[in-house]
Amino acid sequence: MSPLSCFKAYDIRGKVPDELDEKLAFHIGQAYAAHFKPRKIAVAHDIRLSGPSLTTALSEGFLQAGVDVVHLGQCGTEEIYFSAFHLNDVDGGIIVTASHNPAEYNGMKMVRKGAIPVSGDTGLKDIEALAAAGHEIHGRNRGLASSYDNRPAYIDHLLGYVNKTKLAPLKIVVNPGNGGAGPIIEALAPSLPFDFIPILAEPDGHFPNGVPNPLLPENRAVTAEAVKSHGAHLGIAWDGDFDRCFFFDENGNFIEGYYIVGLLAQAMLAKDPGAGIIHDPRLTWNTEELVTAAGGRPIITKTGHAFIKERMRAEDAVYGGEMSAHHYFREFAYCDSGMIPWLLIAEMLSSGDQPLSAMVAQQMAAYPVSGEINNTVADPDAIISEVEKKYGPDCLKQDNIDGLSMSFAQWRFNIRKSNTEPVLRLNVESRGDKELMKQKTDELLKIIV
Repeated sequence: MSPLSCFKAYDIRGKVPDELDEKLAFHIGQAYAAHFKPRKIAVAHDIRLSGPSLTTALSEGFLQAGVDVVHLGQCGTEEIYFSAFHLNDVDGGIIVTASHNPAEYNGMKMVRKGAIPVSGDTGLKDIEALAAAGHEIHGRNRGLASSYDNRPAYIDHLLGYVNKTKLAPLKIVVNPGNGGAGPIIEALAPSLPFDFIPILAEPDGHFPNGVPNPLLPENRAVTAEAVKSHGAHLGIAWDGDFDRCFFFDENGNFIEGYYIVGLLAQAMLAKDPGAGIIHDPRLTWNTEELVTAAGGRPIITKTGHAFIKERMRAEDAVYGGEMSAHHYFREFAYCDSGMIPWLLIAEMLSSGDQPLSAMVAQQMAAYPVSGEINNTVADPDAIISEVEKKYGPDCLKQDNIDGLSMSFAQWRFNIRKSNTEPVLRLNVESRGDKELMKQKTDELLKIIV
């Protein structure tokens, strides 16, 4: 049992103040300082109401340890990533955020210099142990606190991913969900020819319109309706800390993240022919086909940002994509961004050849998917063994890169355990046969449920 329930596999997340409070935030700052020994650290917080006080306490932990702190203010997660590779004198960064969790939650995502992630096996468990023990350190001199506006440089960096002379005056619905994306769109707008139609754009930690998580089907209707009523070319919605973005076509239809991975791979390979493209094992056929056709190298790796980033660095891959709407870019220090993807898609749309619906229609028909289906189970390992035993005799290709993946002539599936709860996640796809995909999904669910 973890001594601190808010420490997860890749980050920190828990209810405030029950699982995360100012005292613990102070000790987390102390623990990071003791473990990594930075000279200067960047800190920030998202739009949550508990963010400022937790960030102050976190900063105090660093300052007492003799570490200088530069406060970036209210930001998105990727702005901390950017600071950690853009600011030469910064040795790492922490943002106080709970992403798409309910309003009563908060947490932290942390990186080292160069935006290298800190997760369970790269320091987070050590930080947890030190924080749980209440370990305290005092620097020879108290650290210096300062504030810095890194956003102009971040905005310039984002604009570098597209050729502004090739952008068309597209009409784009943007829905930050009262999270932090609104001010970024405002800052980008003067440099872009787009007609932005903002909805729920005001950052508000009360989340008056519900948690900003577009993966929840009930949260999609407002974006879909706005796209249709305004006759927009595209709709974009973000989660709270805007490190993920979600797409709606010109008809207001939500597009599964799997098909966006294929589009972004094509966009990046057009700029960097022959490059490596990282993808996760949950759904693979569409990505492999498009990457290979575009002259790229499809490279499969385990799901999760720490694994994706590590493999991207090892392969010097230009782009990595997960069907969960995390998109990673080499020029962004291999980190995920919720802003770069929509800029690239808008650039593709600007050619005027076809609308977004047409850009994905062929691939959606070629590889229909079940969507990720989550089930809470008593014994995940026993169920995976049962599935493997049933389908093993007919399987043409099996791997255990992340859970169990099995491929057959006309269909494949991946079943994997959650990192944090007794949940099994199932994904099924077929080769152009929607009925077969549904049939096999139902078949598998009879074993799982």
